[in-house]
Amino acid sequence: MTLVAPLAKRFALAAIAAALVLLSSGARGQTPQPANNSKTERPLNLLVLGDSISWGQGLKDEHKAWHLIKSWLEQATGREVRETVEAHSGALIGSADDPNGESSRQLDGELSRAYPTVNGQINNALKAFGDPSQVDLVLVNGCINDLDSRRLLNAANTPDKIRDLAQEKCGLPMEALLARVSTIFTDAHVIVTGYYPILSEKSANDLFMRALAKRFYTPEAGAPKMNDKTLRARLIAISHEWYQTSDQMLAAAAQKIDSQLLAKGSRQRVLFADLSFAPENSFAASQSRLWGFDASWLRKMLVILTLGKVQLRTNDERRNQRSKICEELFKGTKTETSSDKAVREDRLMRCRLAAVGHPNRKGAAMYADAVGRLLRKLMSDGWLKDSTKVATPVTP
Repeated sequence: MTLVAPLAKRFALAAIAAALVLLSSGARGQTPQPANNSKTERPLNLLVLGDSISWGQGLKDEHKAWHLIKSWLEQATGREVRETVEAHSGALIGSADDPNGESSRQLDGELSRAYPTVNGQINNALKAFGDPSQVDLVLVNGCINDLDSRRLLNAANTPDKIRDLAQEKCGLPMEALLARVSTIFTDAHVIVTGYYPILSEKSANDLFMRALAKRFYTPEAGAPKMNDKTLRARLIAISHEWYQTSDQMLAAAAQKIDSQLLAKGSRQRVLFADLSFAPENSFAASQSRLWGFDASWLRKMLVILTLGKVQLRTNDERRNQRSKICEELFKGTKTETSSDKAVREDRLMRCRLAAVGHPNRKGAAMYADAVGRLLRKLMSDGWLKDSTKVATPVTP
Protein backbone atom coordinates (compact mmCIF):
# COMPACT_ATOMS: atom_id res chain seq x y z
CA MET A 1 0.00 0.00 0.00
CA THR A 2 1.55 3.33 -1.05
CA LEU A 3 1.36 6.17 1.43
CA VAL A 4 1.28 9.57 -0.23
CA ALA A 5 0.44 11.97 2.57
CA PRO A 6 3.23 14.08 4.13
CA LEU A 7 4.98 12.43 7.04
CA ALA A 8 3.56 14.68 9.75
CA LYS A 9 0.03 14.23 8.48
CA ARG A 10 0.47 10.46 8.42
CA PHE A 11 1.31 10.18 12.11
CA ALA A 12 -1.93 8.60 13.22
CA LEU A 13 -1.98 6.25 10.27
CA ALA A 14 1.54 5.14 11.05
CA ALA A 15 0.69 4.62 14.69
CA ILE A 16 -2.17 2.26 14.04
CA ALA A 17 -0.64 0.60 11.00
CA ALA A 18 2.58 -0.09 12.87
CA ALA A 19 0.57 -1.56 15.67
CA LEU A 20 -1.01 -4.04 13.35
CA VAL A 21 2.04 -5.19 11.43
CA LEU A 22 1.61 -8.43 13.17
CA LEU A 23 1.90 -8.97 12.21
CA SER A 24 2.70 -7.78 12.11
CA SER A 25 1.12 -13.01 20.98
CA GLY A 26 -2.93 -19.54 29.52
CA ALA A 27 -1.62 -21.98 30.96
CA ARG A 28 -1.75 -19.90 34.06
CA GLY A 29 -3.27 -21.43 37.07
CA GLN A 30 -2.97 -22.81 40.53
CA THR A 31 0.46 -24.23 41.19
CA PRO A 32 0.37 -27.95 40.40
CA GLN A 33 2.32 -30.52 42.33
CA PRO A 34 4.97 -31.99 40.03
CA ALA A 35 5.00 -35.74 39.67
CA ASN A 36 7.60 -37.76 41.55
CA ASN A 37 9.47 -39.49 38.75
CA SER A 38 11.60 -42.50 39.55
CA LYS A 39 13.69 -42.02 36.44
CA THR A 40 15.43 -39.08 34.84
CA GLU A 41 13.59 -37.93 31.74
CA ARG A 42 14.76 -35.68 28.96
CA PRO A 43 13.51 -32.08 28.89
CA LEU A 44 10.39 -31.30 26.90
CA ASN A 45 10.97 -29.26 23.75
CA LEU A 46 8.67 -26.38 22.81
CA LEU A 47 8.91 -24.77 19.36
CA VAL A 48 7.29 -21.37 18.72
CA LEU A 49 6.58 -20.37 15.10
CA GLY A 50 4.69 -17.45 13.62
CA ASP A 51 4.35 -13.67 13.66
CA SER A 52 4.26 -10.97 16.33
CA ILE A 53 1.43 -12.66 18.23
CA SER A 54 3.46 -15.83 18.74
CA TRP A 55 6.54 -13.70 19.41
CA GLY A 56 4.79 -11.55 22.02
CA GLN A 57 5.20 -7.99 20.71
CA GLY A 58 5.90 -5.47 23.44
CA LEU A 59 6.10 -8.04 26.24
CA LYS A 60 8.97 -9.06 28.45
CA ASP A 61 9.80 -12.72 27.95
CA GLU A 62 8.35 -13.78 31.28
CA HIS A 63 4.96 -12.32 30.35
CA LYS A 64 4.68 -13.81 26.86
CA ALA A 65 2.10 -16.50 26.19
CA TRP A 66 4.69 -19.11 25.23
CA HIS A 67 6.57 -18.46 28.47
CA LEU A 68 3.42 -18.82 30.56
CA ILE A 69 2.74 -22.13 28.81
CA LYS A 70 6.31 -23.26 29.36
CA SER A 71 6.14 -22.45 33.08
CA TRP A 72 2.86 -24.27 33.53
CA LEU A 73 4.14 -27.37 31.76
CA GLU A 74 7.22 -27.42 33.96
CA GLN A 75 5.07 -27.26 37.06
CA ALA A 76 2.61 -29.83 35.77
CA THR A 77 5.21 -32.38 34.65
CA GLY A 78 8.16 -31.80 36.93
CA ARG A 79 10.31 -31.69 33.80
CA GLU A 80 12.35 -28.90 32.29
CA VAL A 81 10.84 -27.30 29.18
CA ARG A 82 13.26 -25.88 26.64
CA GLU A 83 11.87 -23.33 24.21
CA THR A 84 13.06 -22.54 20.70
CA VAL A 85 11.45 -19.30 19.51
CA GLU A 86 11.69 -18.70 15.78
CA ALA A 87 8.61 -16.41 15.60
CA HIS A 88 9.08 -12.71 14.92
CA SER A 89 7.05 -9.65 14.04
CA GLY A 90 5.90 -9.31 10.44
CA ALA A 91 6.39 -12.91 9.33
CA LEU A 92 4.51 -14.15 6.27
CA ILE A 93 3.41 -17.79 6.00
CA GLY A 94 5.50 -18.32 2.88
CA SER A 95 6.19 -21.69 1.29
CA ALA A 96 8.38 -24.73 1.90
CA ASP A 97 11.14 -23.55 -0.44
CA ASP A 98 11.52 -20.14 1.21
CA PRO A 99 15.06 -19.09 2.19
CA ASN A 100 15.99 -19.24 5.85
CA GLY A 101 16.34 -15.48 6.03
CA GLU A 102 19.68 -15.66 7.81
CA SER A 103 20.44 -12.00 7.09
CA SER A 104 17.51 -10.87 9.24
CA ARG A 105 17.09 -13.86 11.53
CA GLN A 106 19.36 -12.43 14.21
CA LEU A 107 17.42 -9.17 14.46
CA ASP A 108 15.28 -8.63 17.53
CA GLY A 109 11.85 -10.20 17.10
CA GLU A 110 10.26 -6.81 17.83
CA LEU A 111 11.44 -5.58 14.43
CA SER A 112 8.91 -6.28 11.70
CA ARG A 113 10.11 -8.08 8.57
CA ALA A 114 8.67 -10.71 6.27
CA TYR A 115 11.65 -13.08 6.48
CA PRO A 116 12.23 -15.64 7.72
CA THR A 117 8.68 -16.62 6.79
CA VAL A 118 6.96 -19.16 9.02
CA ASN A 119 8.06 -21.84 6.56
CA GLY A 120 11.57 -20.42 6.72
CA GLN A 121 11.36 -20.60 10.51
CA ILE A 122 10.73 -24.34 10.19
CA ASN A 123 13.91 -24.67 8.15
CA ASN A 124 15.83 -22.84 10.87
CA ALA A 125 14.27 -24.99 13.59
CA LEU A 126 15.46 -28.12 11.81
CA LYS A 127 19.01 -26.85 12.24
CA ALA A 128 18.42 -26.31 15.94
CA PHE A 129 17.14 -29.85 16.52
CA GLY A 130 19.39 -32.72 15.52
CA ASP A 131 16.33 -34.96 15.77
CA PRO A 132 13.02 -33.23 14.95
CA SER A 133 11.12 -36.06 16.65
CA GLN A 134 12.39 -34.63 19.93
CA VAL A 135 10.00 -31.66 19.59
CA ASP A 136 7.02 -32.25 21.88
CA LEU A 137 4.85 -29.19 21.28
CA VAL A 138 4.62 -26.63 18.48
CA LEU A 139 2.80 -23.31 18.89
CA VAL A 140 2.13 -21.64 15.54
CA ASN A 141 0.11 -18.85 13.96
CA GLY A 142 0.11 -16.79 10.79
CA CYS A 143 -1.79 -15.16 7.89
CA ILE A 144 -2.49 -11.55 8.94
CA ASN A 145 0.68 -10.28 7.30
CA ASP A 146 -0.17 -12.12 4.11
CA LEU A 147 -3.45 -10.19 4.05
CA ASP A 148 -1.65 -6.91 4.97
CA SER A 149 -3.00 -5.87 8.33
CA ARG A 150 -3.26 -2.20 7.34
CA ARG A 151 -6.34 -3.06 5.31
CA LEU A 152 -8.19 -3.84 8.50
CA LEU A 153 -8.31 -0.19 9.55
CA ASN A 154 -9.11 1.36 6.22
CA ALA A 155 -12.86 1.90 6.16
CA ALA A 156 -12.76 1.94 2.36
CA ASN A 157 -12.64 -1.85 2.55
CA THR A 158 -15.82 -3.82 3.02
CA PRO A 159 -16.59 -6.85 5.17
CA ASP A 160 -17.02 -8.88 1.97
CA LYS A 161 -13.52 -7.97 0.78
CA ILE A 162 -12.03 -8.82 4.16
CA ARG A 163 -13.92 -12.12 4.21
CA ASP A 164 -12.54 -13.05 0.79
CA LEU A 165 -8.99 -12.12 1.80
CA ALA A 166 -9.18 -14.02 5.09
CA GLN A 167 -10.46 -17.11 3.29
CA GLU A 168 -7.67 -16.86 0.73
CA LYS A 169 -4.78 -16.11 3.07
CA CYS A 170 -5.75 -18.12 6.15
CA GLY A 171 -7.14 -21.23 4.45
CA LEU A 172 -5.03 -23.28 2.03
CA PRO A 173 -1.71 -21.63 3.00
CA MET A 174 -2.29 -22.59 6.63
CA GLU A 175 -3.32 -26.12 5.66
CA ALA A 176 -0.07 -26.55 3.77
CA LEU A 177 1.91 -25.12 6.68
CA LEU A 178 0.28 -27.39 9.26
CA ALA A 179 0.73 -30.44 7.05
CA ARG A 180 4.43 -29.62 6.80
CA VAL A 181 4.83 -28.99 10.53
CA SER A 182 3.12 -32.26 11.48
CA THR A 183 5.12 -34.21 8.90
CA ILE A 184 8.49 -32.88 10.05
CA PHE A 185 7.90 -32.86 13.81
CA THR A 186 6.27 -36.28 13.92
CA ASP A 187 5.96 -36.62 17.71
CA ALA A 188 4.76 -33.08 18.41
CA HIS A 189 1.27 -31.89 19.13
CA VAL A 190 0.59 -28.71 17.17
CA ILE A 191 -1.57 -25.89 18.50
CA VAL A 192 -2.71 -23.08 16.22
CA THR A 193 -3.64 -19.70 17.67
CA GLY A 194 -5.78 -17.08 15.95
CA TYR A 195 -6.38 -13.36 16.07
CA TYR A 196 -8.98 -10.94 17.45
CA PRO A 197 -11.19 -8.01 16.43
CA ILE A 198 -9.08 -4.85 16.43
CA LEU A 199 -12.03 -2.54 17.07
CA SER A 200 -15.51 -3.22 18.42
CA GLU A 201 -18.61 -1.35 19.48
CA LYS A 202 -16.95 -1.11 22.90
CA SER A 203 -13.89 0.77 21.59
CA ALA A 204 -13.71 4.42 22.60
CA ASN A 205 -15.57 6.84 20.35
CA ASP A 206 -13.86 10.06 21.33
CA LEU A 207 -12.33 12.80 19.20
CA PHE A 208 -8.92 11.12 19.16
CA MET A 209 -10.25 7.78 17.92
CA ARG A 210 -12.36 9.49 15.26
CA ALA A 211 -9.31 11.43 14.10
CA LEU A 212 -7.27 8.23 13.88
CA ALA A 213 -9.97 6.55 11.82
CA LYS A 214 -10.10 9.50 9.41
CA ARG A 215 -6.32 9.55 9.01
CA PHE A 216 -6.30 5.92 7.99
CA TYR A 217 -9.29 6.21 5.67
CA THR A 218 -8.26 6.09 2.01
CA PRO A 219 -11.38 6.06 -0.17
CA GLU A 220 -11.31 4.73 -3.70
CA ALA A 221 -11.31 7.28 -6.49
CA GLY A 222 -14.80 8.66 -7.00
CA ALA A 223 -16.27 6.99 -3.92
CA PRO A 224 -18.34 9.21 -1.60
CA LYS A 225 -16.68 10.01 1.69
CA MET A 226 -18.11 8.60 4.89
CA ASN A 227 -19.23 10.58 7.90
CA ASP A 228 -17.88 9.71 11.34
CA LYS A 229 -20.77 7.44 12.27
CA THR A 230 -20.65 5.43 9.05
CA LEU A 231 -16.86 5.20 9.12
CA ARG A 232 -16.85 3.84 12.67
CA ALA A 233 -19.57 1.31 11.86
CA ARG A 234 -17.61 0.11 8.82
CA LEU A 235 -14.40 -0.34 10.83
CA ILE A 236 -16.21 -2.33 13.49
CA ALA A 237 -17.82 -4.53 10.84
CA ILE A 238 -14.45 -5.11 9.15
CA SER A 239 -12.82 -6.03 12.47
CA HIS A 240 -15.60 -8.44 13.33
CA GLU A 241 -15.47 -10.07 9.90
CA TRP A 242 -11.72 -10.51 10.13
CA TYR A 243 -11.94 -12.11 13.57
CA GLN A 244 -14.79 -14.43 12.63
CA THR A 245 -13.53 -15.53 9.22
CA SER A 246 -9.83 -15.84 10.08
CA ASP A 247 -10.69 -17.98 13.10
CA GLN A 248 -13.02 -20.14 11.01
CA MET A 249 -10.35 -20.72 8.38
CA LEU A 250 -7.57 -21.42 10.88
CA ALA A 251 -9.79 -23.78 12.86
CA ALA A 252 -10.86 -25.58 9.68
CA ALA A 253 -7.24 -25.95 8.56
CA ALA A 254 -6.27 -27.44 11.92
CA GLN A 255 -9.27 -29.79 11.90
CA LYS A 256 -8.50 -31.01 8.38
CA ILE A 257 -4.89 -31.91 9.15
CA ASP A 258 -5.90 -33.39 12.49
CA SER A 259 -8.48 -35.61 10.77
CA GLN A 260 -5.87 -36.81 8.31
CA LEU A 261 -3.57 -37.77 11.17
CA LEU A 262 -6.34 -39.58 13.01
CA ALA A 263 -7.21 -41.52 9.86
CA LYS A 264 -3.63 -42.76 9.77
CA GLY A 265 -3.85 -43.91 13.37
CA SER A 266 -1.47 -41.22 14.60
CA ARG A 267 -1.60 -39.99 18.18
CA GLN A 268 -0.31 -36.63 17.02
CA ARG A 269 -2.90 -33.85 17.23
CA VAL A 270 -3.31 -30.52 15.45
CA LEU A 271 -5.72 -28.26 17.35
CA PHE A 272 -7.02 -24.71 17.23
CA ALA A 273 -7.04 -22.64 20.42
CA ASP A 274 -10.25 -20.60 20.69
CA LEU A 275 -9.43 -17.28 22.30
CA SER A 276 -13.04 -16.11 22.87
CA PHE A 277 -12.08 -12.44 22.59
CA ALA A 278 -14.90 -10.20 23.83
CA PRO A 279 -15.85 -6.73 22.47
CA GLU A 280 -14.70 -5.24 25.78
CA ASN A 281 -11.21 -6.58 25.09
CA SER A 282 -10.68 -4.70 21.80
CA PHE A 283 -8.47 -1.69 21.24
CA ALA A 284 -9.28 1.34 23.42
CA ALA A 285 -12.15 -0.51 25.13
CA SER A 286 -12.81 -0.51 28.88
CA GLN A 287 -11.19 -3.91 29.41
CA SER A 288 -8.78 -3.79 26.51
CA ARG A 289 -6.32 -6.65 26.28
CA LEU A 290 -4.20 -4.78 23.74
CA TRP A 291 -1.34 -2.32 24.10
CA GLY A 292 -2.25 1.31 23.48
CA PHE A 293 -0.74 4.77 23.93
CA ASP A 294 0.87 6.16 27.05
CA ALA A 295 -0.51 9.68 26.84
CA SER A 296 -3.03 11.95 28.46
CA TRP A 297 -6.12 13.13 26.61
CA LEU A 298 -4.46 16.56 26.21
CA ARG A 299 -1.35 15.10 24.62
CA LYS A 300 -3.45 13.07 22.21
CA MET A 301 -5.25 16.24 21.17
CA LEU A 302 -1.91 17.96 20.65
CA VAL A 303 -0.89 15.18 18.32
CA ILE A 304 -3.95 15.90 16.21
CA LEU A 305 -3.65 19.69 16.36
CA THR A 306 0.07 19.68 15.49
CA LEU A 307 -0.36 17.09 12.71
CA GLY A 308 1.94 14.66 14.43
CA LYS A 309 4.73 17.02 15.48
CA VAL A 310 3.93 16.10 19.08
CA GLN A 311 4.66 12.39 19.36
CA LEU A 312 2.98 9.62 21.32
CA ARG A 313 4.54 6.84 23.32
CA THR A 314 3.26 3.31 23.61
CA ASN A 315 2.42 1.72 26.97
CA ASP A 316 4.12 -1.62 26.35
CA GLU A 317 6.95 -3.12 28.38
CA ARG A 318 9.63 -2.94 25.69
CA ARG A 319 9.08 0.54 24.30
CA ASN A 320 12.41 1.95 25.51
CA GLN A 321 14.42 -1.03 24.34
CA ARG A 322 12.61 -1.12 21.01
CA SER A 323 13.12 2.62 20.46
CA LYS A 324 16.88 2.23 20.87
CA ILE A 325 16.95 -0.67 18.43
CA CYS A 326 14.84 1.28 15.95
CA GLU A 327 17.03 4.37 16.18
CA GLU A 328 20.11 2.29 15.55
CA LEU A 329 18.51 0.51 12.61
CA PHE A 330 17.12 3.65 10.97
CA LYS A 331 20.03 6.04 11.35
CA GLY A 332 20.18 8.93 8.93
CA THR A 333 23.04 9.45 6.51
CA LYS A 334 24.71 12.57 5.22
CA THR A 335 23.85 11.67 1.65
CA GLU A 336 20.13 10.95 2.08
CA THR A 337 17.68 13.08 0.13
CA SER A 338 14.66 14.77 1.66
CA SER A 339 12.53 11.98 0.19
CA ASP A 340 14.81 9.33 1.70
CA LYS A 341 14.62 11.09 5.06
CA ALA A 342 10.83 11.14 4.96
CA VAL A 343 10.70 7.41 4.26
CA ARG A 344 13.27 6.66 6.96
CA GLU A 345 11.47 8.73 9.59
CA ASP A 346 8.18 7.10 8.69
CA ARG A 347 9.72 3.63 9.15
CA LEU A 348 11.33 4.77 12.41
CA MET A 349 7.96 5.96 13.72
CA ARG A 350 6.31 2.67 12.81
CA CYS A 351 9.10 0.77 14.49
CA ARG A 352 8.78 2.71 17.72
CA LEU A 353 5.00 2.27 17.85
CA ALA A 354 4.97 -1.36 16.73
CA ALA A 355 3.43 -2.78 19.90
CA VAL A 356 0.17 -0.80 19.70
CA GLY A 357 -2.76 -3.13 19.06
CA HIS A 358 -0.91 -6.26 20.18
CA PRO A 359 -1.87 -8.33 23.26
CA ASN A 360 -0.75 -6.81 26.55
CA ARG A 361 -0.03 -8.91 29.64
CA LYS A 362 -3.68 -9.77 30.18
CA GLY A 363 -4.07 -10.45 26.47
CA ALA A 364 -1.09 -12.82 26.49
CA ALA A 365 -2.62 -14.59 29.48
CA MET A 366 -5.82 -15.09 27.46
CA TYR A 367 -3.80 -16.80 24.75
CA ALA A 368 -1.99 -18.94 27.29
CA ASP A 369 -5.28 -19.91 28.95
CA ALA A 370 -6.75 -20.97 25.60
CA VAL A 371 -3.72 -23.15 24.86
CA GLY A 372 -3.69 -24.44 28.42
CA ARG A 373 -7.22 -25.77 28.11
CA LEU A 374 -6.13 -27.87 25.14
CA LEU A 375 -2.98 -29.08 26.88
CA ARG A 376 -4.97 -30.17 29.89
CA LYS A 377 -7.22 -32.27 27.65
CA LEU A 378 -4.23 -33.78 25.82
CA MET A 379 -2.61 -34.68 29.12
CA SER A 380 -5.80 -36.25 30.48
CA ASP A 381 -5.94 -38.32 27.29
CA GLY A 382 -2.49 -39.72 27.92
CA TRP A 383 0.06 -37.21 26.65
CA LEU A 384 3.04 -37.34 29.05
CA LYS A 385 0.92 -39.61 31.23
CA ASP A 386 3.81 -41.42 32.82
CA SER A 387 5.32 -38.27 34.25
CA THR A 388 2.54 -35.81 34.96
CA LYS A 389 -0.19 -34.81 37.27
CA VAL A 390 -2.63 -32.64 35.42
CA ALA A 391 -3.17 -29.21 36.92
CA THR A 392 -6.30 -27.19 36.21
CA PRO A 393 -5.45 -23.82 34.61
CA VAL A 394 -7.44 -21.08 36.30
CA THR A 395 -7.22 -17.33 36.24
CA PRO A 396 -5.66 -16.01 39.47
